[in-house]
Amino acid sequence: MKAAVFSDTHTNIALCLEAVRRCRPDVIIHLGDHERDARAIAQQFPDIPMYNVCGNCDLAPISPASDTVQLGPVKAFITHGHLYNVDYDRVDSLVYAAQEQGCKLAMFGHTHRTLYQEIGGVTVLNPGTAGKGQKLTWALVEIFDNGGIICSIQDL
Repeated sequence: MKAAVFSDTHTNIALCLEAVRRCRPDVIIHLGDHERDARAIAQQFPDIPMYNVCGNCDLAPISPASDTVQLGPVKAFITHGHLYNVDYDRVDSLVYAAQEQGCKLAMFGHTHRTLYQEIGGVTVLNPGTAGKGQKLTWALVEIFDNGGIICSIQDL
């Protein structure tokens, strides 16, 4: 299973749409800022399931602040991150929340900085920013039938 993961698009989705067209994922995940971007991406690819959460820049959000989603054999915790104090790559609260939900993968955004590492048995991923910044990035997550996870940060 392949997942295209975006965060912090801030109304700049053209490159995200191109990335989805190129990689043809099984699922798209948007980690907030701005949730209306997630809806616009989903409209362009109605046959690809979309999971999304709201971010700190989403006023009157419709989407949840966090969610758990099943990606093949792997349960994933998704959130924007601002409610878990992820600034300066301090992800202990995020990892704890994922562990409490029985998740093997935790994905977040907010910092506009990429991160990919394993902490406490949880694969932690921040795809960076797809919308604002000097370097625009997204993540391709591959989940294997045996529960293995490989994440790669891609340039937009």
